[in-house]
Amino acid sequence: MNPTEHLKCLIIGSGPAGYTAAIYAARADMKPVMYMGTQPGGQLMDTTDVDNFPGYPQGIHGPAMMEDLKNQALRFQTDVRHGWVTKVDFTGPKHIVEIDNGKHVVSADAIIISTGASAKWLGLPSETRLRELGGGVSACAVCDGFFYRNQDVVIVGAGDTAAEEATYLAKLCKKVYMLVRSEKMRASKAMQHRVEQTANIEVLWNTETVELQGDQAVEAVLVQNRATGEQRVLAATGFFVAIGHSPNTAVFKPWINTDETGYIINQSGSSKTNIEGVFVAGDAADKVYRQAVTAAGTGCMAALDAERYLAAKGVH
Repeated sequence: MNPTEHLKCLIIGSGPAGYTAAIYAARADMKPVMYMGTQPGGQLMDTTDVDNFPGYPQGIHGPAMMEDLKNQALRFQTDVRHGWVTKVDFTGPKHIVEIDNGKHVVSADAIIISTGASAKWLGLPSETRLRELGGGVSACAVCDGFFYRNQDVVIVGAGDTAAEEATYLAKLCKKVYMLVRSEKMRASKAMQHRVEQTANIEVLWNTETVELQGDQAVEAVLVQNRATGEQRVLAATGFFVAIGHSPNTAVFKPWINTDETGYIINQSGSSKTNIEGVFVAGDAADKVYRQAVTAAGTGCMAALDAERYLAAKGVH
């Protein structure tokens, strides 16, 4: 790969982490260039109402919030570009990045990875249709549970995240149906006990989703027992999928150290990766909190770490 352009600071990805990093980097005169990736704006582009990001007292639609962040980054002369990273070479002091399968190749002194993660979905046509309508399908109980206060909801999943989100929803909702595909959960014993001890959670074992019902929003969920074949309709207004996330980090292997599921490992208390001059922010490294506000915070950290790195290297 032969670079045709050299950058001081390259930001890969355009969610809350990427845009916050861009704002800080631009204000520090790092002249950041951002490639927005395959989903400009990140996961919040799939979110209708955001009520828990500070500074929006009336709440805001996810895409509108991302447009605000983008405009703020542009205000400080961030060079925001369309395109996604298809290959990297982190062997030398100048990091080389290929864009759009070789249409453009750049090198950079500092790189901030903010490629985020993607929620895993069941893949049902009814799930996709209602999710695109913003009609009661979500992959984040902490983000969206508030909208289903005193209502009945369904959550799919059997791991620690599903159990934690089910108990979170149980505090807000009248009834929580938890669908588990097998006869046991993968969640830790402590989390299983918490579910068992929550009166308004009903666990349906050996159960999978057949279809979401409703024209504009979820009205009911048709489920089937995998052992008996018996079907049942659950009246519910919210459908939460908690079967995991996939970090968008494959392109950085084998250069960047990741955990067994692909989340980038950063040095404790910083945004530094195992490659000097490469930093990480947001959900590409965070499998615990996964909130817009925490992503934004780590975007700030990455930009400050990158600024100190460049200053120490004498890059102007």
